[in-house]
Amino acid sequence: MVVHLTVAALSAAAGAGATVVAQHVVAPGEDGAGTARAAAAEQHEAMNDQAVYKRVEPGVVDVTSNLEYREETAKGTGFVIDAADGLVLTNNHVIDQATSVTVTLVTSGKTYPARILGYDAADDVALLQVRGAALTAVRIGDSSLVDVGMPVLAIGNEAGQGGAPTVAPGVISSLGRTIVASDQSSGLTETLHGMFQTSADIRPGDSGGPLADASGRVIGIDTAAGGDIVYSGYAIPINQAMPIARQIAAAWAGGSGQGEPGQGEPGQGEPGGGGPSHDGAGRGGPSQASRIQIGLPAFLGVLLPGGASSGSERADSQVLRQDGAVSSSPRACSGTSDIPVTPVHVAPVRSGALVGGVLCGTPADQAGISTGDVITSVAGEPVSSPGSLTALLRRYHPGSVVPLDWTGPDGSPHAAAVTLAAGPAG
Repeated sequence: MVVHLTVAALSAAAGAGATVVAQHVVAPGEDGAGTARAAAAEQHEAMNDQAVYKRVEPGVVDVTSNLEYREETAKGTGFVIDAADGLVLTNNHVIDQATSVTVTLVTSGKTYPARILGYDAADDVALLQVRGAALTAVRIGDSSLVDVGMPVLAIGNEAGQGGAPTVAPGVISSLGRTIVASDQSSGLTETLHGMFQTSADIRPGDSGGPLADASGRVIGIDTAAGGDIVYSGYAIPINQAMPIARQIAAAWAGGSGQGEPGQGEPGQGEPGGGGPSHDGAGRGGPSQASRIQIGLPAFLGVLLPGGASSGSERADSQVLRQDGAVSSSPRACSGTSDIPVTPVHVAPVRSGALVGGVLCGTPADQAGISTGDVITSVAGEPVSSPGSLTALLRRYHPGSVVPLDWTGPDGSPHAAAVTLAAGPAG
């Protein structure tokens, strides 16, 4: 069954949630689930919503993501899992494409900058860190104990309005759901497994918020919602999210103590690894370790024709999810709403990565790379395609100085040592 859902992150520029499509895979033994849900719900006593809210609310934060290259702001929710270290858990899609993030404590209204420690795009989990704030952590539950009919309370930042968190009571209506969600405004597509389905009224802006049980313990992360006939919300079980958060935190704990993660093998996604490692694959693909990005990826800022929606070629075209066209002028710097096209004038070389545009102010722009150029090597290693350029850049951290060679549309050779920037998340 395919239903239309709303991914519950709010784009301030669009003013509404993003529409996605989700496919539900019915777990074994769930035939007649509607009747079972109704019967199970009757067997549980009503939750004391106010008591649960009072226990969870001190650990809830509003998350605001600055999507610089899309000229947008996304708003969602998060919750504190470690007050001493300032660790905040949220959805990856809340911070997807973010160049900077702030969190606002709902108890005081104070706003603080947050560091993106890392994220797992495949499992839609991200970990942030806040310094200098008096935080209160939520109590973490055990999602393996959750059963159909259990009452729950979804807490979030509906419509990105801020202030006191919004609440949505409901029950767990199904377990182990798989949804395939596509955000039509950003181009993000994700397949999420093992999801809780709930009758709680999760809304845009609630993404990343806590789903709590009757004892006030968090057993899930509010993630998606919607439906054509029967409304449903979806949450990531906390037992799936916490191991990812712990692995990200451990990478930073093993670092230099100067605000940098530990140095693992570059580009392998291990703690302290290099650039983007998620390739769009689901659980049948790479291991979870290989999908986790520690910190922000290294970023060159070139736009690759045909690469805006392909998973493995997304590293340097990941911000290109808008309508528009890149100017074919060799000296044009691309605007933030442009997407790459095949330029009119192209460098006369047999192989390499064709540049369909360059984002203004990025390392590529500063190095003089232009539309129609073809990047032919990175640190002396040949570039044979856009995909190989992406793979080579994955080896580096933001701040790395990388020698690049490229050829202009007139056949002239160029070379420069380029300092890679910190790219957008996701």
